[in-house]
Amino acid sequence: MAFNFIRAAAAGAAMALCGTGGALAAVNLPALKIDKTQTTVSGLSSGGFMAVQLHVAYSATFAKGAGVVAGGPFYCAEGSVVNATGRCMASPAGIPTSTLVSTTSTWASQGTIDPVANLQNSKVYLFSGTLDSVVKTGAMDALRTYYNSFVPTANVVYKKDIAAEHAMVTDDYGNGCSTKGAPYISDCNFDLAGAMLQHLYGTLNARNNATLPTGNYIEFNQSEFITNHGMATTGWAYVPQACQAGGSATCKLHVVLHGCKQNVNDVQQQYVRNTGYNRWADSNNIVMLYPQTSLAATNSCWDWWGYDSANYSKKSGPQMAAIKAMVDRVSSGTGGTTPPAALPAPTGVSTSGATASSMAVGWAAVSGAASYNVYRNANKVNALPVTATSYTDTGLAASTTYSWTVRAADANGAEGATSAAASGTTLAGSGGTATCTTASNYAHTLAGRAYAAGGYTYALGSNQNMGLWNVFVTNTLKQTSTNYYVIGTC
Repeated sequence: MAFNFIRAAAAGAAMALCGTGGALAAVNLPALKIDKTQTTVSGLSSGGFMAVQLHVAYSATFAKGAGVVAGGPFYCAEGSVVNATGRCMASPAGIPTSTLVSTTSTWASQGTIDPVANLQNSKVYLFSGTLDSVVKTGAMDALRTYYNSFVPTANVVYKKDIAAEHAMVTDDYGNGCSTKGAPYISDCNFDLAGAMLQHLYGTLNARNNATLPTGNYIEFNQSEFITNHGMATTGWAYVPQACQAGGSATCKLHVVLHGCKQNVNDVQQQYVRNTGYNRWADSNNIVMLYPQTSLAATNSCWDWWGYDSANYSKKSGPQMAAIKAMVDRVSSGTGGTTPPAALPAPTGVSTSGATASSMAVGWAAVSGAASYNVYRNANKVNALPVTATSYTDTGLAASTTYSWTVRAADANGAEGATSAAASGTTLAGSGGTATCTTASNYAHTLAGRAYAAGGYTYALGSNQNMGLWNVFVTNTLKQTSTNYYVIGTC
């Protein structure tokens, strides 16, 4: 779930999936008829921290509100895994709430996150189990204090009177309420999903307790929006019949974020199907979007402390931007059924302006394109859509040859064909400027020279595998350019 798994991944097989039908092949995420003023988000544990990040950083999109289960204040970790595992979870008395409020306001004034004024009409639902031994209730207390600076007190509901361990709480599915263990869904005789949705949206129709149509579950292609960065190649959505392409209804959208060790690889579709959201969605025309991390993410967690990007909590954070792009796609439909024609591949792709750590990539404009995505060695490198016909790729190794391709995207984010590749070689670095550091893998990650994923450590920039993430494995890292390290000696 959270950092008890970061320190040591949980053992044992995930529980078997109950009551699911056969899955169809992944499709592109559909463009549906969504009321954009009715978009909300919720999450558990790392998903709770991520829900706060999305709510605050993209407050213009999620102005309706957010639900948070076992999370904490925005930017709580301040880029440090030590802060994340310590004050944000185990020792919440150390959370510097006033500093985090100040940081939020500063970033909003700089434009790296949306204006905080968007939060003034938000609804917020908070939940903490009294037995939660992973993210202590004090972290959620700090989150309520944090939100008090931006959201009217009357708009915040905080429930913390159920003897629940660290889990998503339901009224009819999962472990015993006091149990901590996979799939981290617990039957506590309380419909938490329903309580959150009814606070965020107001009075809703009664939930549909019948078996939901298998065809309403969609496995979609997440690679359209991001590759790598700890996110899976596919995600999931539940789309009520009335909300599907060609339907007459204008629907709402709710984004649901699982916790650590809860993606489809870990617990199959249990979080997607058995947390209670879809029964309310089906009778109230709410589309449920379930983005997914991959096993490459540190213990399948969302990035709320910087394991993937220093900008993890800003709009430019790779995972953040990807989820925002998914929301934009789902919300871009008009009820029609005819998909747009695929865009052609960009032509004239070329490289220029090489330095020891960067390369400019250019291409000819594509008619009908709203933006472009750039791929280095088949991996997407831009966090946000590129609206120009050039892009400078940074953080490269000196004296190294790379290959770039470009894909055009339409206004809905749908990508066209891939361009021909263009290669380029970075310049040699300045002699004698390389620096080497010998330390444990744990120390390298704390210093920002490496990052942890799936229990292993990888050199920042080069992504070389350094072995297990702990204090016992030692490596020497050579810095060849800004934010680029390789295993080696000077």
